[in-house]
Amino acid sequence: MGRVAALVRRDLRLALRQGMDSLMAVVFFIIACVLFAFGVGPEPNVLARIAAGVIWVAALLASMLSLERLFQADYEDGSLEMLVLAPVALELVVAAKVAAHWLTTGLPLIVAAPLLAVILNLEADALAVLLAALALGTPGLSLIGAVGAALILGSRRGGVLLSLLVLPLYIPMLIFGVAAVDAAAGGYAVRPHLLVLAGLLVGAIALAPWAAAAAVRQAVE
Repeated sequence: MGRVAALVRRDLRLALRQGMDSLMAVVFFIIACVLFAFGVGPEPNVLARIAAGVIWVAALLASMLSLERLFQADYEDGSLEMLVLAPVALELVVAAKVAAHWLTTGLPLIVAAPLLAVILNLEADALAVLLAALALGTPGLSLIGAVGAALILGSRRGGVLLSLLVLPLYIPMLIFGVAAVDAAAGGYAVRPHLLVLAGLLVGAIALAPWAAAAAVRQAVE
């Protein structure tokens, strides 16, 4: 676990050193939500009705912006081959890189979400549910995205291919994340939707590191 923590710290240092990927994701998230607000107009009821969907779609797209570089930089400079040969299970290496990606991308999106919820006139009762849904959903987005990022290693036009691979797999989290917020806004039970999100996250934790590790091995070989 010490080596895994060292890998997380390494990726965090690299992300903070570059800076632009994390900042770009947050800026895109904010701009996308604000553009929806301008496009729809100032009608409070309309904004409140679409707020959950807008925030979730924007968060989903923002989390994809830095996915292509999740393994690509290490693949290009040869570091990925050393990580494959290191005395640490490759699945743990993938988990460490996913954790660093979420800390630099998913967590800032959650922090920015309350401001955007106010802009989009989301009801106060639904804000806590929105944050809980994003906290359960964004790690799953990073895990699923890691599988797509591993599959496109070495391919041309990887960004387009990554979108085609990952976006269909994001749909369940999008549906139940929005449904949880809408249920809170309408006064209905939110627990079933959050439990489904938690189940999807557990499934992603169980399967995604192994799938991504297998794809990384295939790319390196």
